Amino acid sequence: MKKFEALDLALELVRALGPAIEIIRRHDRNMASQLRNAGTSAVSCLAEGSKRAGGDRLHLYRTSCGSAAEVAVQIQVAAAWGWLPEPMAASVADLADRLTAITWRLAHPRRGG
Repeated sequence: MKKFEALDLALELVRALGPAIEIIRRHDRNMASQLRNAGTSAVSCLAEGSKRAGGDRLHLYRTSCGSAAEVAVQIQVAAAWGWLPEPMAASVADLADRLTAITWRLAHPRRGG
């Protein structure tokens, strides 16, 4: 079976999010919940999209992309509030940005040759 590297990256993002969410929860339970939901959505939509075709697939990849972008900005906000150590925030945001770029390309395939 062919390995889906985007899904591996999404799971890596979720693993990295865990400790950040625990820290953020101490300051803002709603943001922690929102981050958990966005991380879960990014992975779930990517996995579901990989088993769909046509417009369904592209819609799910777009949703995954949006969720990954949401993770990136929420991590940046938490760092701006001073809740997350900068190295942790930068690492998680980098993973989220990478996933956003990959899912954007999946959602916007080039047409033609």
